[in-house]
This record gives sequence, C-alpha cells and structure tokens, in this order.
Amino acid sequence: MPIATTLLTHAETWLRRLDYLFKPGTVVLGAAAAFLCYRWRNKGETPILVCSDGFREFLERCCPAVKERYRPTPWCWGGRLQTLVRVVIKSSPQVTYRNELIKTLDGGQISLDWVDNSGSVHYPNSTTRPTVLILPGLTGNSSQTYVLHAASQATRHGYRVVVFNNRGFGGEELLTPVTFCAANTSDLEHVVSHIKQQFPQAPLMAAGVSLGGILLLNYLARMGRKSGLLAAFTVSVSWNTVESCASLEKPLNKILFNHHLASNLCQTITRHRKVLEPVINVDYILKSRTIREFDERYTSVMFGYKTCKDYYHDASPFYKLPSTTIPVLCLNAADDPFSPEHTIPVESARRLPNVALVITAHGGHVGFLEGFFPQGESYMDRLFGQFVWAVFEHGKDLAEMCITKN
Repeated sequence: MPIATTLLTHAETWLRRLDYLFKPGTVVLGAAAAFLCYRWRNKGETPILVCSDGFREFLERCCPAVKERYRPTPWCWGGRLQTLVRVVIKSSPQVTYRNELIKTLDGGQISLDWVDNSGSVHYPNSTTRPTVLILPGLTGNSSQTYVLHAASQATRHGYRVVVFNNRGFGGEELLTPVTFCAANTSDLEHVVSHIKQQFPQAPLMAAGVSLGGILLLNYLARMGRKSGLLAAFTVSVSWNTVESCASLEKPLNKILFNHHLASNLCQTITRHRKVLEPVINVDYILKSRTIREFDERYTSVMFGYKTCKDYYHDASPFYKLPSTTIPVLCLNAADDPFSPEHTIPVESARRLPNVALVITAHGGHVGFLEGFFPQGESYMDRLFGQFVWAVFEHGKDLAEMCITKN
C-alpha cells in the first residue's frame, strides 16, 4: 500500500504539472519564449553585397560589417515593427550643436547644425579636419536619433559633422514660400559650396537617410565629378518614388506610416502659414491625408511640375544612378515598407564600379535593430562608422578601385 500510495501521489503531481503546462496562457507564453530563444540563437544572415570586385575587396577589408551576419532583434521581426520600434526605443547620444543660418540666392535661409569637434585628437587642425555632411529624412532634422548616432560615430573618429536641415524643418523661420523637394538639389549645392568655402582643405563626404539619401543621390547624378565629395553613404533610400508611394498606400502601411508623415508635413505648413498663404491654398493642403495628396497639392505645384507623377519620376534615383561618379555605399532592407525590394537597382550596381549595395533580409525602414535590448548602436550605425573611417583614412585606395568613365 505505501508503494501504491507513493506512485499515486507522484502521478497526481505530474498530472497537475501537465495541466498547468497546457493551460492556454501558459502554452502561448511558452511558445513565445521558445520562438524568441530560437530567434536569438539563430545566427542571422549575411547581407547581400552587390558591387564590382574592386569595391568588394575594399569593403571587405575596411568595413567588416559587410561580411557579418545581421541578426535582428528577436522580438522585433518584420520590417514594419523594426520601423516603428526604432522611433520609440532608440537612445539619443549627447551631441552639442553649433547652429548657423546661411542665406540662399532666392532670399531664403538654411539651418546648419555643426559639431566642430575642436577637441579632436586625431585631427587637431580644424582646417584639415575631415567633415561628414548628414542629410536627415522626410520631416527630420538634427535631433533625430539616427542623426545623433551618426554624429557620435563620426566625432568618435575625430571628424567634424554638419547636419543640413531642410528649409522649414530646422527650427528656423521660412522666409520664402519654398521648402524642399527630393528632386531639387539647389539647396544642397549651396550647402556643399558653403562648407568647401569654410574649409577648402578639409576632405568632405556626405550621408543621406531616406529622403535625404534620395536628395544626395540626385545631387551626385547632377553634379558628377563636380560634387565636391569624396564618397557618399545612404540608408533606406526609396529608389522608385512611384512604387514607394504605392507601397505606403497599402492599408496597413497607410495607417502605420502614411497618415503620420502627412500630418507632420501639414504641421510644418501650419507653422509657416503666414509666408505660404499669399501663393498657395493652405487650407486645401492641410486637408491632405497622405504623402501623395500633400505632394499633389504643394510640392509638385511649388516646384513647377505638371503632375505629381512627373515629380515622382524626376525624384527617383533609380534612373540616375549610372550618372554618379564617386564611391557610394547604399544600405537597404528587403522588408522595408517604404522601399519595395524589387525597386533596388541590383542590375545597375553590378555594372557600376563606384556603387555598392548592402541588402539585409530584415531591418525595415531606418531600423536595422539588433540585440535583445536595441537601444544602442545598430547595424546601420556600425556600417556607417566603418565606411566613414575607411573613406577618410583609405580614400586613395577607394578612389582607385571605383574609377568611373563619366
């Protein structure tokens, strides 16, 4: 009897344990934990690197991140979630700016935020200190977390940083009815010229994020060898803005991203209403609920396009990439909800000696989060830091490997 009683007691104990394990809530939590452990243990995937043999050799030697497996944050799967989480969770490194307002030929003004890095150990002479020009994305400015992390990476190497805030988005007053569009590079030309005048002996490169990357690539295509830049780096560029707009108008993307961005654009119009009202119907613009509606009612009109589609075609760097001449490294994620994978110019990059594409399977739009607690630097930040260092410290090698005939 004692043995039977003992066996019965053990059986009841195990039955209770099994009953607990198979309760709906416990099963869900257990499955979630198992999934996260699987994702965490997963070694990830090595990004696809599309470029010439010479550019590849340089990148693999000087930018080890291109050979690393990118392992996204395990609980943050999918491009949409990466895009959303980055905005709310990413840390903001301490960066102190010196603001400068420069006048434009049409009577407007542009706000530049400088990190002079006067304490640079590697480059104590300010006249020759390498400079990184950063172009934020749509409605972005120097306070964005991705800009702060980029500035932190560059200054850590001893370089100077200047952030080009698009008109009306850097906290300055809008003096003319013109803000910006992705196809018009006149303000960027003015900014580059201003920097070169200030520091003619200092090497200069540029980095553009999202719309900032579109603007930068269009500038490079327009200026060719007269760009004044050693190299360029872009993140999450929408290569074909027609296709990008269509992607953002899908029901879920419209709810998660499109309405919010359109609202931010309209807020800027409201802020500068006084200078805009004499030349355009502000109330009509403020009824825009999508980026396309905003561009139809404001951007394409102010910059002289017959239709919004004409503007989008002119803004798309997909068609202009062959006109670039300096080395360009472009980072995109295949699951970016803003930039469909099929629009990434893989075939063009294969033929061009000066263009390299790094394509990760995951990462979303300006996300690229990694680690279980992805508050610090991301894959995007590390690749940026490595490439900036490579450009300034091994620029001659890079130029020789990426010679173009344009």
